[in-house]
Amino acid sequence: MTLEERINHPAIRIVIAEDQALVRRGAAMLLSMEPDMEVVGQARNGIEAVELAQLLHPDVILMDLHMPLKGGVAATREITQALPSTQILVLTTLHDDETVFEAVRAGAHAYLLKDAQEDELLETIRALRRGESRLTPQIARKVMDQFRRLAPTSNAEPVREDVSNTPSSDKGLSAHGGALATEPLSDKEEKILELISESMSNRQIANTMFLAEGTVKNYVSRIMEKLHANTRTELALLSKRQSRPE
Repeated sequence: MTLEERINHPAIRIVIAEDQALVRRGAAMLLSMEPDMEVVGQARNGIEAVELAQLLHPDVILMDLHMPLKGGVAATREITQALPSTQILVLTTLHDDETVFEAVRAGAHAYLLKDAQEDELLETIRALRRGESRLTPQIARKVMDQFRRLAPTSNAEPVREDVSNTPSSDKGLSAHGGALATEPLSDKEEKILELISESMSNRQIANTMFLAEGTVKNYVSRIMEKLHANTRTELALLSKRQSRPE
C-alpha cells in the first residue's frame, strides 16, 4: 500500500476478543499480514474487550461469545451502546443457537462460524468497514429458528410474503418473545427492507433506488421503529423470516 493509499484509506483497526490464546494469536497473525488491517489490541475476556474498546475505539472487534468474567453478548451490548461506530463481528459455533440470538439483540453486526475460511473472515471485516452486515446462511437459519420458537403459537397464521399483510402477532417480537403491534410498511419501505436483507449499505440502497443517502437512513430508522428491531442485522433476519414459508 502506497503512502497516498494509507492516507486516503487508513487501515481497519481491529481488536480480537478471544479467551483461547492459540486462536487469538493465530487470528492476530493472519490479520496483521493484510496491508489494510491493523490489530491494535487483544482481549482475553469480555471485561478486557470493553476496556480496550473504550480506550482504543477500534473499527471492528472480533468477539468470541463464550469468555470468562464477562461473556461476548454482555460485552457486545456495552460496546454497541457506548461506541455505535465500532462494528462487532461475532465468531461462534453452530451449537450456540440461543447465544447467537441474544447477540443479535445485543447489536452485533456480523456473524461467522469459527471454522470459516480465511478469505471469508477478511472479506467480512472489509464489508463491515463499508457499512454492510454479514450473516452466514447456517447462522441465519439458526436465528430464524429461534424467532419461530419465540413466536406465539395460539391463533397463529402462516407467514406471508407481503410484509404489510403479515399478522402483527408474527411480525413484532419483544426481547422476551412477546408479540408487539406493528405498523404496515409502505411499498418503498418493503423494497428497502428487501435490500437490507441482501446486506446492502445505505449508500448502495440509495444508488439502487435513486434516493439521497440521508433519505435512506431515515427510511431505515422508520422501518426499525415499525418492526421493533434494534439493528440492521435483525431487520435482515426479520425480512428473511417473513419471506420464508413455514
